[in-house]
Amino acid sequence: MPETSPKGLTRLAFGGDYNPEQWPESVWREDVRLMREAGVTMVSAGIFSWALLEPARGEYDFGWLDRLLDLLHEGGIRVDLGTPTVVPPVWFYREHPEALPLAADGTRYEFGSRGAICHSNADYRAAAANITTRLAERYADHPALAMWHVHNEYGVPVSACYCDSCAAHFRRWLATAYGTVEAVNEAWGTAFWGQRYTAFEQINPPRTTPTVGNPAQALDYKRFADATMRENFVRERDILHRLAPGVPVTTNFMTALSQCDSVDYWAWGREVDIVTNDHYLITDGRRTHVNLAMAADLTRSVAGGAPWILLEHSTSGVNWQPRNPAKAPGQMARNSLAHVARGSEGAMFFQWRQSRRGAEKFHSAMLPHGGTDTRVWREVVELGASLDSLSTIRSTRTQADVAVLWDWHSWWAQTLDWRPSEDHDPRERADAFYEALYDRHLTVDFAHPEADLSAYPLVVVPALYLMTEAAGNNLKEYVENGGTLVVSYFSGIVDEHDSVHEGACPGALRDVLGLTVEEFSPLLKGDTVRITGPDGSELTGDVWTEFVVPREAETVWTYADGLTAHRPAVTRHRLGEGTAWYVSTRLDAHGLDALLGWAAEDARIAPRADLPHDVEVVRRAGESGTYLFAINHSPSDAKVPLEAPGTELLTGERAAGRLEVPAGAVRVVRLDG
Repeated sequence: MPETSPKGLTRLAFGGDYNPEQWPESVWREDVRLMREAGVTMVSAGIFSWALLEPARGEYDFGWLDRLLDLLHEGGIRVDLGTPTVVPPVWFYREHPEALPLAADGTRYEFGSRGAICHSNADYRAAAANITTRLAERYADHPALAMWHVHNEYGVPVSACYCDSCAAHFRRWLATAYGTVEAVNEAWGTAFWGQRYTAFEQINPPRTTPTVGNPAQALDYKRFADATMRENFVRERDILHRLAPGVPVTTNFMTALSQCDSVDYWAWGREVDIVTNDHYLITDGRRTHVNLAMAADLTRSVAGGAPWILLEHSTSGVNWQPRNPAKAPGQMARNSLAHVARGSEGAMFFQWRQSRRGAEKFHSAMLPHGGTDTRVWREVVELGASLDSLSTIRSTRTQADVAVLWDWHSWWAQTLDWRPSEDHDPRERADAFYEALYDRHLTVDFAHPEADLSAYPLVVVPALYLMTEAAGNNLKEYVENGGTLVVSYFSGIVDEHDSVHEGACPGALRDVLGLTVEEFSPLLKGDTVRITGPDGSELTGDVWTEFVVPREAETVWTYADGLTAHRPAVTRHRLGEGTAWYVSTRLDAHGLDALLGWAAEDARIAPRADLPHDVEVVRRAGESGTYLFAINHSPSDAKVPLEAPGTELLTGERAAGRLEVPAGAVRVVRLDG
């Protein structure tokens, strides 16, 4: 079995991307001295270095990397060593210009950025395998090597190419997936608009067409593009496993729903030895710590609940958003430790030393332009000490309360053209339901719709337009066996080929919800509807309504106005030992909280009203004990009840009764017993 933790790393991972090739070698020894001062335990290196390692075809220069790894080893710093296949050298593209990807409209991308790769190109695949082999042969036994880092952020910024090589590869992929062209015609519904094919050779990628193309074809091409990138990862991974046995292999994910939509991380999580993730705050005025928690929970879920590693985030501001504010004092530590609370085995950054040149020179770093006499540097050193004091949490697991179902294939299908309303955004619904659960102080696991859900008293489905028949049966069995299910509108509509399930909507969920939907009735922009309960209380919906027909379900809330007036808005279906809730409109935060409150009562989840707003309380547990993380994102001091006394690891103080958590601070208590 492959190793699932960095080789030789006995503490939490702390460090960042190290790009010493941007600096004269005279700086390197100073870097290592400062890394030791900051408590750095691991750095990522070599990720963008192909042009230096192979300056011309078949000519290699490993001397500088030899000296770097030796220096880091001398300083006691482990290395996450990259295969630099995200940026082939310019000489490669001059020899193979067809390896640059082609956009759907026929535009050929140029060299000069990163990630400009046709993943079907045979010459790229051969060159990538060659440089990976050379690195593995040279460094497999280097004492600094902790793990391998293949490529970088697959799918960013280009995931799909539409060239002739990809067309031929796509046809082979379809032949494997479907067997016959007749099966493709059936799955894609090519009888519509006369799109029928009689041979695989007639099929092209979904290039730009005069109007909307075939949605099932577009969906399959997203699957193909993801699978092709994954093939290339697996090819490099297998080389590394063969030549460097015992050293784990990873690639850095970007699971945050707002940052990457081209990768099926459920599939990728099964291929890496260690799940790692990059996360950057989207500073759009929302509560950034909620999206951070969501990204961390999703990453842990992709890892199957196992510990994972935050491989990149920022010490302060980034450089690629329209507006890039600095992090407030103490925010970096809060962000870092929130990831650790939710399963990360450390906190690493992009990057170690802030660049003077290039596109990311205004991206913050552990060692800023201003050097060591800066607030950021002082907070980095302080964080290093904090992480060192938390080393005993390694290998413990975060404990979750509820599950949220998510599927990248459904997201891909939902975001294709010509859906009933462009205002319905599945990512927004996932964010909104997650935030409502977060504010009820419930820790979330994400789960695939066909996964075993029996461990969760409550399962939430924010937006699953695409749902297989197997997934629908899975949810029905979950409820019959005593689970509580909450489903939001426009879920369970189509199968894996984007074909509407036979019969009335919501096809895959009709039985478990005990209802049918006669018609969708999206609202015009800015319109709202009132929803009333039996006690006269009122909620508000927007974006979407439906003509719901209860079969076995009972009506709990009713539309008070609009086209759907006097019809059910929220229903409850008691099925077997459990209960299934359905909401057919987009509720605001108040409405979601009310809905989830009722569902939590059905699921026998006790309310946590004694926990203050914006104070995050998460537990990790394992052989070394149970650890309670209390993270105060609010501007006020807070008190968190402890179920048992313990030792606060960041201060060394004893804690009992109610734990004091100052405004903006983090406390981690190892509970007695």
